[in-house]
Amino acid sequence: MDGGAAAPTLFPLHRCKTIHLVRHAQGIHNVEGDKNYKAYMNPDYFDAHLTHLGWQQVDNLRNHVHSSGLINKIDLVIASPLMRTLQTAVGVFGGEGYTDKADVLPLMVANAGACNRAAISSLNAPPIVAVELCREHLIDSDEDIWWKANVRETKEELAARGMKFMNWLWTRNEKEIAIVTHSGFLFHTLNGFGNDCNPLVKKEISKHFANCELRSMVIVDRSMTGSTASTTNYPGKIPPGLDLPSDVADENLPK
Repeated sequence: MDGGAAAPTLFPLHRCKTIHLVRHAQGIHNVEGDKNYKAYMNPDYFDAHLTHLGWQQVDNLRNHVHSSGLINKIDLVIASPLMRTLQTAVGVFGGEGYTDKADVLPLMVANAGACNRAAISSLNAPPIVAVELCREHLIDSDEDIWWKANVRETKEELAARGMKFMNWLWTRNEKEIAIVTHSGFLFHTLNGFGNDCNPLVKKEISKHFANCELRSMVIVDRSMTGSTASTTNYPGKIPPGLDLPSDVADENLPK
């Protein structure tokens, strides 16, 4: 079928997950990379922290997540294990300010990553976990489990890792998940989706993310890899009895 003429498609709700994709806020590497793109390859910026402007972006997104009610829907937050994504995830989805008298542990200690910010608690926050699969292009490091000698991860390898990550999501029971990751990871992963859609939808899915941009999407399990029972379906015919055809049922109605 021509993508431009594709018709709407139905899928059972329990075979879908809602994901809220977020690119990290502005990091110090973004500032230097805008001046000279080669700066992105500088090892000093591989684990860059957020800038002052980046934290303002975090605050703005946090306000949106709370004012829209989205914070109350999210079951889980997944973040790349790098400083800029963890700071963004905790800053946006974390609990209120942390105090020493609190009964919960802080998600972020004060001034983590030279942020000049107060500690952030986990109180009333969804679980936040760091996952290696959704980090940016993997770097050359003997401590990196995906490392290959003298070779930086290719775009094709990054896309393949992204698909592996998306498939892994189906092993999770959570139905509404926020994912805080990187521009390159998002672009190359999402570019593998939407090929059966209208070209404008395909473009909407895979276009580059701005810093601290959030987009909500639905992913569908066509293979039943993550098959789970529905929590909203109702079997009907309770108590059991004969279902009459509609024309017969109409004849039996009181006159």
